[in-house]
Amino acid sequence: MRILFVADIYARPGRRAAAEFIPKLIQERDVQFCIANGENAAGGFGLTDNIRRKLHAYGVDVITSGNHIWNRADFVGRLDTLDRVLRPLNYPGAAPGGGSTVAEARNGLPVAVVNLQGRTFMPAIDCPFARGRAEVDRLRGRTPIVFVDFHAEATAEKIALGYHLDGRASAVIGTHTHVQTADERLLPEGTAYLTDAGMTGVRDSVIGTRREIAVRRFLDQVPARFKPADGVPWFCGALIDVDDASGMATGIERLQIPLTGAGSADVGDED
Repeated sequence: MRILFVADIYARPGRRAAAEFIPKLIQERDVQFCIANGENAAGGFGLTDNIRRKLHAYGVDVITSGNHIWNRADFVGRLDTLDRVLRPLNYPGAAPGGGSTVAEARNGLPVAVVNLQGRTFMPAIDCPFARGRAEVDRLRGRTPIVFVDFHAEATAEKIALGYHLDGRASAVIGTHTHVQTADERLLPEGTAYLTDAGMTGVRDSVIGTRREIAVRRFLDQVPARFKPADGVPWFCGALIDVDDASGMATGIERLQIPLTGAGSADVGDED
């Protein structure tokens, strides 16, 4: 089985790249299952129901997220009704929504997806190591194919979780920093690993926001409202090949593709 993971989709430019490349990659690269991190898809902060529907229409089977999933209160209220949109599993149980799901791939096989969030330099929520391992082991009772999106700041924490789940998860792919790392590999027991898949958005920016606003904020330390950058979006992510029987990965390919044309206009109204 081949799984496509789409790195953090950032605002309208990121949605343009997603609309252009997701259907194309699914068709041309024989993708059976697609996962996309959509926590910044609406104006750089949060997700809306309109954008959710469009991402599913492009071919995204499951939408993962992170700490920005809580930025739009109207959508937070929808999380309990959406089993293909995840918030990080290791938020306390009282939080809306769920942190894992099982969905059917295009070849008919079940695929489990787990969303976790780190704690280093991030909110002190439940332990992603303990919660994540218990959930991966539980889901392997339903399917050997288990994909983990680990939304975390610290490289060391991401690498440690990769080894913690090696031989259990099919893949552990990091998100959150919006800067793609070049350390894709298969871990010793067969788990595909990448510290950060990057960002599907404008590369000529400060992690998706306008350069001048970000630079000014670092200079004067005065709070300022970030605005999504304009420019050429890049599609980032990864393709992971997984053995159907064992659930272990047989290959991982990092993706970084510029949008050279106008792209799709079917991206919704939100910035």
